[in-house]
Amino acid sequence: MANREDGRAVDQLRLVKITPNFQLFPAGSVLIECGGTRVICAASVEDRVPGFLVGSGKGWVTAEYSMLPSSTPTRSQRETSGSKPQGRTMEIQRLIGRSLRAIVNLNSLGERTIAIDCDVIEADGGTRTASITGAVVALGLAIRKLQGQGVLPKGGVSPMKQLLAAVSVGSVNGTPMLDLNYGEDSQADADCNVVMTEAGWLVEVQATAERKPFSRDELNTLLNLAGSGINELIRLQREALDV
Repeated sequence: MANREDGRAVDQLRLVKITPNFQLFPAGSVLIECGGTRVICAASVEDRVPGFLVGSGKGWVTAEYSMLPSSTPTRSQRETSGSKPQGRTMEIQRLIGRSLRAIVNLNSLGERTIAIDCDVIEADGGTRTASITGAVVALGLAIRKLQGQGVLPKGGVSPMKQLLAAVSVGSVNGTPMLDLNYGEDSQADADCNVVMTEAGWLVEVQATAERKPFSRDELNTLLNLAGSGINELIRLQREALDV
């Protein structure tokens, strides 16, 4: 099986490291490192919900995403708090929020919000997928803390129904590859971001023909490749959560 410029096999993840409790103040936090991509994911709890949920007894899970200006080789413009997030930022944070809500029983949270901040400190491809994978661990730590404080029932059914992770896959010079770095992503014929639960259910598939269209069979190959990578990421999430 052919190797890539960084020495990996085509079906091999970059080196992944998840450091739990990376920050002091959030209810749950991690530093996730996927090769050269590094993201801090921090979960904060607020005793309020969006207006459409007031009085419903349900909670909410949401996310914000940002990249430090120095996270890329060329400085990127900072998105200030007073400006509207750019289109890419808005799309990614909505994706993270949707992914997290897919595995949470909002009824069991009560009327409180868990907000996950995903801040990219180094970007080398796959920042959105790393953010999702890390955010799940931060969310799990936050829920555990709420249970420990007696805010949520300890024992019984957890509000988090199962784990979930995300990874990128793509076809580079006709070869399907797992977990693309920036160089591979920039020259991919087609790329795809896949979000999947540990039970194998798809939450989101973002597939794009960058240089040429791809067949249904090629898409299935990429999805199978993503599934194997996500299984490994979920194993690493379980280690970080000690479950």
